Amino acid sequence: MLKIVCADGHSFLKLKRRFFAGTRMVVCLLVVFVNLQFFNPALAAEKSAGISLLHCFTDEFGQAGLHKVLQRFSLHHRIPVTENAISHKDFKNVVVQMAAESQLPDVTSYWAGSRMRFLVDNDALVVLDHLWSEGDYTSLVPRILTEVTTCYNGHRYLVPLGYHAVGFFYNPKVFQAVGIERPPERWEELLTACEKLLAAGIKPFALGAKNRWPAQFWFDYLLLRTAGTEFRNDLMTGKVSYLDPPVQEVMRRWAALLKKDYFTRGILTDDWTDAADQVSAGKAAMTLMGTWVSGYWNRQGLQPVEDYAFFAFPEMRPGQKRAVVGLIDGLVMGSGSRDPAQAEALIDFLLTDLTAQEIWVRAQGALSPNKKLSAEIYNPVMQEVLQEVAGGRFVFTYDLATCPPVAEQGLSVIARFLRDPDSYQEGFATVAQAARVCAARACAKERELHESDR
Repeated sequence: MLKIVCADGHSFLKLKRRFFAGTRMVVCLLVVFVNLQFFNPALAAEKSAGISLLHCFTDEFGQAGLHKVLQRFSLHHRIPVTENAISHKDFKNVVVQMAAESQLPDVTSYWAGSRMRFLVDNDALVVLDHLWSEGDYTSLVPRILTEVTTCYNGHRYLVPLGYHAVGFFYNPKVFQAVGIERPPERWEELLTACEKLLAAGIKPFALGAKNRWPAQFWFDYLLLRTAGTEFRNDLMTGKVSYLDPPVQEVMRRWAALLKKDYFTRGILTDDWTDAADQVSAGKAAMTLMGTWVSGYWNRQGLQPVEDYAFFAFPEMRPGQKRAVVGLIDGLVMGSGSRDPAQAEALIDFLLTDLTAQEIWVRAQGALSPNKKLSAEIYNPVMQEVLQEVAGGRFVFTYDLATCPPVAEQGLSVIARFLRDPDSYQEGFATVAQAARVCAARACAKERELHESDR
């Protein structure tokens, strides 16, 4: 038995600059809605045996694939799953609110990274160390993922479901039409390609930052390719400042691209799917996006290699260590789970069942964290992405690499920058202050944990 409840968040207010300001009431109402679906006594008889699952995989993020996977689980284990899908833009805040109130359901999909730490610090999750040891997940999951994915305060709380990498996805026919013979490997080659495209009346880059997060990939890669992974990690953890010269260089370089008219119009009114449509229609040549765009195009009938292809963000400083920006979709168990054994069964199944993994990655345009799944299931474009990930260091996207309040303010500054490329200085001063506060709180938490272990 599989029950689906969808919550459409299109009418909810956007987050203001301060975390949760202006949306606390909306989030609380949505939390109440979710709790009624999961914990309403009137439904207790129907749900007396089964698992509650909260996730953000709505239609454009692969709900059809997840539905098939959960049906397969219920068939094999005779355990019903009650599914609650919340729109991606509201999901982050709903989960944080539910965690603060110890109301997370049996299983929740969530992203590895700094956002996980809030859930862990609020004792909202169950430690999954025994699942990792009994299932020998460290041998099953690629090392590049286990190094960054799951350890918080010395314990494992998350099991990966799938992962995505970010890079340039482009229209090969457009490249060929303007005489770009091969994808750019160095920054200078990318700029030359941009000039060729503009001369032909084609915008080089499509960007749909209506919901802010797609723009962060430009900040991520410009910073990684110029300042390197160590500086970027220090920035994410508050050890260096947003006012430091390497960040200023990133914004100057990005502003130059905007002022040269390399981007499509409507950056702040288009969504990422609009940008993908512009590339597939030949109105723009490429978009800097995650691998989920391949799933989107596949569902539209586009053919990999022929209609779309991939290349990594070009090198900007020779000798700089390669890094790949991405995210990891994982599964966590709420501390108030009504049946931990059943919840663990679902989490384990979604990682280890190869048929379930294949269904999932094909539906979502994702990469599998299970090394036993053959690379032959991927199309040629996704195989190129897989090789790129294997050859570099995997780092989380900006909004998953730094603490949530800093990420919210940083994304807002980037959005204002896209309107006015000369406007970021004052905004980043505020972000720098927020980063210092988060860093101080993190240090205090580490001291507290150290003292409690004595």
